[in-house]
Amino acid sequence: MELSPITKRRLLQFRANKRGYWSFWIFVSLLLISLAAPIIANDKPIMLNYKGKLYFPVLVSYPETTFGGDFETEAEYRDKFVQELIVGEDGTKGWILWPPIPFYYDTINYDLTSPAPTPPDSVNWIGTDDQGRDVAARVIYGFRISVLFGLILTLVSSAIGVAAGAVQGYYGGRLDLLMQRTIEIWSSLPSLYILIIFSSMFTPGFWSLLLILLLFSWMKLVDVVRAEFLRARNFDYVRAAAALGISNPIIMWRHVLPNAMVATITFMPFILTASITSLTALDFLGLGMPPGSPSLGELLAQGKNNLQAPWLGIAAFLSLATMLTLLTFIGEAVRDAFDPRKTTM
Repeated sequence: MELSPITKRRLLQFRANKRGYWSFWIFVSLLLISLAAPIIANDKPIMLNYKGKLYFPVLVSYPETTFGGDFETEAEYRDKFVQELIVGEDGTKGWILWPPIPFYYDTINYDLTSPAPTPPDSVNWIGTDDQGRDVAARVIYGFRISVLFGLILTLVSSAIGVAAGAVQGYYGGRLDLLMQRTIEIWSSLPSLYILIIFSSMFTPGFWSLLLILLLFSWMKLVDVVRAEFLRARNFDYVRAAAALGISNPIIMWRHVLPNAMVATITFMPFILTASITSLTALDFLGLGMPPGSPSLGELLAQGKNNLQAPWLGIAAFLSLATMLTLLTFIGEAVRDAFDPRKTTM
């Protein structure tokens, strides 16, 4: 399908912003790397050969008896005994292909030469945290959780905010007045304290935190979309569609919403940044993801509590700073792309 002239112009303007354009591809590359975390950082081999047969422990759980062991439970591949069962004493029975980082985010390295946290070395590239877990693995998995959490929260909250703003702006009148007063009252509540109360009432988890943060994040786009619908509902083509008998939902979806989506898409990268920051803040306060989950906020808290291990705070800070900086640059490029006053020469 051929792109419209407006879409082509916006793509050209997006590419013209070199900082935002390259930030987009760097962010996508980092996201793809984090999505492939199980084959980059894992305490299970990617693939192994045992007696001429290939096995894929990353994808399939194999009991220890599969390799001649005694237990029906899943094989502990980091155990020297299991490795000897697979490879053989002389190394002729099979071979093991390990991920680049042979640690899962919750794997404890029991072979440390000094008390945890330990500094970076050839085994733990960014050192270990205060429980002996590999920091590099936790950064990769923490990055993935932060981005996926932020993307889901941004998309859901944007959908709710756009729907609420569209209803307010298109119908107006008492409905608009009632919804606007309700939003004003709800937005004036101390959101941080309410988040803390809800987090203490419910068991923290990915979806429960998502619902709690969704209580306040949906209001960010309401005013923008409402203003667009208030402006567009009096346009001639909207009135003509209503005179032809087209239903209000269809008019809102086909004729008015595309105009409002310009402002919505422009704001979405910044909403994503705020969503990631909110999750990090809750994790830092100990009110976020369950204990043991890979979290950049929890890693920041460890850095604060272990000032003698600066690699903890530095790793978390650089990860967050890189992520948020890239998203900010992308947001600026998107804003320029949808700005009709900017042209590419």
